[in-house]
Amino acid sequence: MTVAARVGGLAVSPIRRMAVGAREGTVSLALGEPGWPMPAPARRSLEHQGRTGGPLPYGPNSSSPELVAAVAGQHGIPLAPEEVMVTSGSQAALFALFHAHVEAGSAVLVPDPGFVAYRSLAQLCQAHPVGYALGPGGALDVDLVEAALGEALRSGRPVSVVVVNHPANPTGGLADAESLRRLAELCTRHGAVLVSDEVYRDLWVGAGGQPAGLHEVAGLAAGVVLGSVSKAFGAPGLRVGWAVGPAELLAPARVVHNAMTTAPARPSQDAATALLTSAGEVLPAARREVARRWEVLAEVAPELLALADAVAGRPHPGPAAGTGSCSGQQPAAGAGSRSMSRAGFYLWLPLPAGIDPAGTTAFALRVRDESLVTTVPGVAFGPRGAGFLRVSLGGPVEELVEGLLRLAPWWEG
Repeated sequence: MTVAARVGGLAVSPIRRMAVGAREGTVSLALGEPGWPMPAPARRSLEHQGRTGGPLPYGPNSSSPELVAAVAGQHGIPLAPEEVMVTSGSQAALFALFHAHVEAGSAVLVPDPGFVAYRSLAQLCQAHPVGYALGPGGALDVDLVEAALGEALRSGRPVSVVVVNHPANPTGGLADAESLRRLAELCTRHGAVLVSDEVYRDLWVGAGGQPAGLHEVAGLAAGVVLGSVSKAFGAPGLRVGWAVGPAELLAPARVVHNAMTTAPARPSQDAATALLTSAGEVLPAARREVARRWEVLAEVAPELLALADAVAGRPHPGPAAGTGSCSGQQPAAGAGSRSMSRAGFYLWLPLPAGIDPAGTTAFALRVRDESLVTTVPGVAFGPRGAGFLRVSLGGPVEELVEGLLRLAPWWEG
């Protein structure tokens, strides 16, 4: 048996690997998926399909016209159908875009720390993932992107694709409107395709409102924007995502996606359509769920929240009245960090004082094995993630409370 060289250096996601060998009773604060119930519009759609007789067809390769229109209607700018590509989750959109636009031997600029799939997909395309540093709090700093781009060009590698993720996984960092405009100009100047992964953009809480979006601030020609029903729409198991951008960028990616999987499952497409057309109901409810989880953190482990905010350079409002007991009681509305603008459900947590960043993975395994709670070592997201753990707040509230109670003592005295 031979193994293709392009997959020789790849392995199972380090996020998933943290669960391998975990003892019974371990609580997961590792997976980045919503732990609240699937919204009612999706449930009703799936129940209706289960009661309907007749065949279950594939549907068009380009997905149902209704779903394409629903995605376009949520995007904030006018779109033609050919400017929307529906895929089997945003991961499939990334796969198709990379294989359509990344040349072997080129450089792909990815955030460091950043979502693990970006590097893996670049390697599958036999390209070189080049990490660019982030600014304070994980924010996009275009000067740092430009520095990484210049380094790639000096090494003789053209830059084929630049990926930006905002709100960011794992740091929760944001990109402001001016930075997105500057990044779009930089990519245009160097002929690189800009891919803006915005799957967490609707999961904002606090006074700041919805974070900036690439197309809203820089126009459709700026690049390709990714979205999904997996995060803010609370339905990761549907496996429906999309890419929105210029038709000429999406056309070759459609061919790749069709070769991969034809189209998302028809029941998933219909359920996703129901979610998107009910966004006015679904998204505010999702944001309430996210706000609740940040409040749980502020109640159960305020010291962890304060530490993460301090390292990120974020002003910390301090615990609300009655917080800090680590009692596991549910917090009152408005506790902790609701007034502070945040997005997503990840806590980017520095290691306790005295722990060598080189031992980040070993520390995460100790926490797993001794306290029965899984997190993700920051180095899973790139070398600059050393010294941090990603803690997901997205799961069921009861599990989150228990996991935080087990985790917090590692940072005590």
